[in-house]
Amino acid sequence: MEKENILSNPNPPLMASPAVCGFPSPAEQYIDTPLNLHDLLVKKPAATYFVRAEGDSMSGAGIRSGDILVVDRSLEPGNGTIVIACVDNEFTVKYFYRDEQTGAIRLVPGNRKYRSIVFTEGMELKIFGVVTACIHQFPVRS
Repeated sequence: MEKENILSNPNPPLMASPAVCGFPSPAEQYIDTPLNLHDLLVKKPAATYFVRAEGDSMSGAGIRSGDILVVDRSLEPGNGTIVIACVDNEFTVKYFYRDEQTGAIRLVPGNRKYRSIVFTEGMELKIFGVVTACIHQFPVRS
């Protein structure tokens, strides 16, 4: 009966203690405060959108093909942030870096199999937002 209540609640409770990835603790309790994923992941609703990742160029950053990325258009990218960019009319997800002395921008993949994109004259770059979260679902067997 309790399982049905938790599943029917759109904001399930957040456990008070973290889930230990080592030796389990027998004293786990959960609090009744509901966890709203929208409140947790979306800081500026008017500036936030979601996009599905495709490919493996950001696998080293923990982004896998099929993951949902939470993107905030209101944030300015800083060195090392992950961005959604349009390079010569093609969308990509990469780490953003700007050389402080020259202002040159490069987009760096999270997978060493791929090359960085170094911008030269004539190339077009538009930043469509900073990735603030990645939602990764695991396959469930019934």
